[in-house]
Amino acid sequence: MKKPTATKKKALPAVVYCVGSPNFDPKAAIEDTGAHEAALQALQTDNDLETAIRTWFGFLPGEEDKYVYHAIASVKLAQVQHAVRLGAANGLHAWYFDADGGQLPSPSQADIDAYISIFLPSTLTASALKTFSSNAKKGSVRALVARDLAAKRFIHPGHSLASQLISIPRAKKSSAMPRNPYFDFWAWSCRILEWCGPYTPPPPPSTSGTKQTPPQVPVRSHHILPIFMHHFGCAVPSHEALTLLKLIAAGRPIADIGSGNGYWAFMLRAYGVTAVYAVDNAQSAWRVTWIPDTIISDGAKWLSSTSSSSPSSPNQKDMVLLLVYPIVSNNFTRSVVAAYKGDTVAVVGTQNRNGYTAFADMTVDEFMVTASATADGQGQGQGQGHGQGGGWTKIIQIPLPSFAGKDEALFIFQRGSRAPAPAPLMSAPSLPPSAPPKARIDGDGTKLGE
Repeated sequence: MKKPTATKKKALPAVVYCVGSPNFDPKAAIEDTGAHEAALQALQTDNDLETAIRTWFGFLPGEEDKYVYHAIASVKLAQVQHAVRLGAANGLHAWYFDADGGQLPSPSQADIDAYISIFLPSTLTASALKTFSSNAKKGSVRALVARDLAAKRFIHPGHSLASQLISIPRAKKSSAMPRNPYFDFWAWSCRILEWCGPYTPPPPPSTSGTKQTPPQVPVRSHHILPIFMHHFGCAVPSHEALTLLKLIAAGRPIADIGSGNGYWAFMLRAYGVTAVYAVDNAQSAWRVTWIPDTIISDGAKWLSSTSSSSPSSPNQKDMVLLLVYPIVSNNFTRSVVAAYKGDTVAVVGTQNRNGYTAFADMTVDEFMVTASATADGQGQGQGQGHGQGGGWTKIIQIPLPSFAGKDEALFIFQRGSRAPAPAPLMSAPSLPPSAPPKARIDGDGTKLGE
């Protein structure tokens, strides 16, 4: 009797990239147009995030997903889908408030789509921002958002690459660009959560003799965010941000310190960055891992140990330092920047002092200017951190696609020969020797000093 032939099983990936989906492979998934379109169809037609996630990441159909997503809350996929079905009930879509704390009307779908279009690879970001502002109805949420986006966006005009940095070319064919699934899921979330971008609330009416405090944006989020964080990461990389990082790197490797699940490293490689070294201490658990070669190490220690004699750890002076959503605790950002001996630092984080990334009491650009000033014994720089502060100069601050309730940006700083020269300080003209300075007259008519 002939023995039955054993069926060959499909070889599993050497790395388990997704908990609960042993066959998931990021590179293969990115190329799977069918699964991608099916996931988007579930989102756009039925607002079915659960089915979209299951489809895109290859979960077995019919099986209950018992994975618990721990982030700002602890939730399961089915629970998040229930929250999506609730819509705006219980304040789940309450993002915008006036000076008195009253909720503002939700933006229209046209305004939401206009916000999303700012970050599309097929648009020129600067032009899209102008259109977003010029077409905003006076006093609308869109107008508030447009004001903030324009006020915070900065590209140093004196940089040697300024003409390229200011206007990143749009992609002529979206199909030719690396697929960015996080962006597509994020765009859907904007529409379903009625979100058209971050804003600063208007100040309360002034009261004579009362000290005014800066308005604060209420800290809010949604159950969707833990799903996005576990599957993709803490912040959405845009076409403009990825292209800017590639331009600034100028062929140099990027050290992604605190790389998390590796989504930014994955996308940077897809965009053609020469080399990306992803370093993480693995203290956080992620459902999905995007790259197989994360270096498990403390970031500051890894930077301190790098040398040109080690092929796996090149000379850190020749690398760009990237921090994506650096944690506030353990003095992380300060220690990593201190350990870095190169000339280019890029940070992805919040730009509204909500204490969510890097520092509890300041934004990262405030820290970089202050740190430089402290190190060199100089002042605080010029104008809202846009100027020169000792060793570091802010080159770029651009908004990123921000999840509802968040305000995220890419910051890039440089020092040394790559940084633009500081503007010369204007000194007051001196009086001719024959004309001594006039004495200042005090209020009682006497000359001071007499």
